[in-house]
Amino acid sequence: MSKAGSPLGQLADLARPEERAGQVSLPSIALNGLFVLAIFYTLKLASSFFVPLVLAILLKFLFASVIRGMERFHIPAPVGAALVILGLLSTLGFGVYQLAGPTREWMAKLPQTARQIEGKLQDLKRSVREVSKAGEEVDRLTNLGGKEQIQRVEVRKPSLGETLLGPTQDFLVSAGVLVILLFFLLASGDLFLRKLVAVLPRLEEKKLAVEITRRIELDVSAYLLAITLINALFGTTVAIAMFFLGLPNPVLWGVMAGLLHFIPFLGAVVGISIVTLVALVTLDSTATILLVPTIYFALNLLEEYVVLPVVIGRRLMLNAVVVLLWLFFWAWLWGVPGALMAVPLLAIVKIVADHFDPLASLAEFIGR
Repeated sequence: MSKAGSPLGQLADLARPEERAGQVSLPSIALNGLFVLAIFYTLKLASSFFVPLVLAILLKFLFASVIRGMERFHIPAPVGAALVILGLLSTLGFGVYQLAGPTREWMAKLPQTARQIEGKLQDLKRSVREVSKAGEEVDRLTNLGGKEQIQRVEVRKPSLGETLLGPTQDFLVSAGVLVILLFFLLASGDLFLRKLVAVLPRLEEKKLAVEITRRIELDVSAYLLAITLINALFGTTVAIAMFFLGLPNPVLWGVMAGLLHFIPFLGAVVGISIVTLVALVTLDSTATILLVPTIYFALNLLEEYVVLPVVIGRRLMLNAVVVLLWLFFWAWLWGVPGALMAVPLLAIVKIVADHFDPLASLAEFIGR
């Protein structure tokens, strides 16, 4: 009897499961890695399609409870979807109209503002100039090759119209796609859930699918609504604080703070930098200038470590390191829209992982 077919050979094969597992898992890991890279490449390449789609899904979660509430009053889902989108566009249009004047005024003042900041930072500029002169002197002394013929290449810069027209067209197209997708997602109601229930074979699976879907939708919509209200409250508080500190156009800085607060860490840094520069230009008292970033930072800490845990609870708090890495990834992938959607997307991943036992370790890793 051959050794391979004997009981001893079979026992030897069973005693080496690690070798066989290693042989199988190595190609599997490589294929999975290539599959993940292909997904990332597709998401980045087709960002003009995926960004409106993901944002429409997030807004669908946010307004799903509103559509169901309207249906209880016998308002059909398509009519409710049209009312929600009309209200959303009206609010957005009113806000843009109210803030267009102050924004245009500050944009016109940018050259003058830059000169004022330059005047207040004259000492720093003088130091930098001295260092630059020293560097030029070193270059002159170390240039032993004599005079060199330097060929100058003039690069044609795009005009202002070319610079603004391209992004504006992309934005309008993405906004139109977003509105259309959001309408159909809201108007469809529970269509996808009904389709899922229809294809499941057993009654227990149908009940479980409905229960899990409702729980996830409820938790996600509650989280998005809470984050939106908290950021709106934060922006309002910043606007009131800037008003009492004497900063011009406090509503503009409040809206800016509320929007930037969807981007953790980086949003606070950008907001503090902007209000500090505005205070440096418009205020005369050094104490008041220092109060502007101090109060902004204090309000940010109050919201981050007091209000947010109380409102959304410890279960949905996220690991700060994971949030930062996740934020960098989505900002690299989709730019500013990706950074704005990063935290809601991570919260959705945690909520979904909390409802499935095989993903419990992922939920624990993401949580704070």
